[in-house]
Amino acid sequence: MKRIHVFLLLAVTGFFVWSCVKPAYYPVWVLEVGPSVIALVIVIYLYNRTRLTTLSYVIIAISTILTFIGGHYTYDDVPLFDWLQKTYDLKRNHYDRFGHLIKGLLFIVFREILIIKTALPVGRWVQFLAFCISLSVAAIYEIVEWLASKIGNRETKDFMGAQGDMWDSQWDMSLTLIGSVLALVLLTRWHNRLIANLKEKDWS
Repeated sequence: MKRIHVFLLLAVTGFFVWSCVKPAYYPVWVLEVGPSVIALVIVIYLYNRTRLTTLSYVIIAISTILTFIGGHYTYDDVPLFDWLQKTYDLKRNHYDRFGHLIKGLLFIVFREILIIKTALPVGRWVQFLAFCISLSVAAIYEIVEWLASKIGNRETKDFMGAQGDMWDSQWDMSLTLIGSVLALVLLTRWHNRLIANLKEKDWS
């Protein structure tokens, strides 16, 4: 395992331990953090079978850490973004929106898996399918947020950054799309070079 991969794993583990100590509400924390933990277990299990690029691992780590932070405080009460809200007289705490924008970068991870594990040529179909997967994950997460709001006995509009916005789910998915577009425009050339140097391994 590369040193940077070890560092990323230790960082994610550290944030996870911190996140599970006295979160705002444990049942909600489980639903918020659970999907990321499951994804991490899968990534670690497949590490020696299908090695991804370091760029993909960095994006996975950042996205996961943001989820752990949001799970600890709840997305509408992250202190730094509360400070930004008060300092700049913003209408809401934007941590939830920021998190969904960053999740759009997972487009790179899905794109990479499609390239190295399917017969699809690098081109429009790969980009299109990666976009579809990114938006599907965003939509699934909105469903998880709704379930968590019901289990937590809190109104959806007050949960996980909705903050009274009836269009919050649409905003979240739109920001995921924007994040995916940014990844496509800014990272794909670099990503292609990384993939070219990647030693492919079978899933099995």
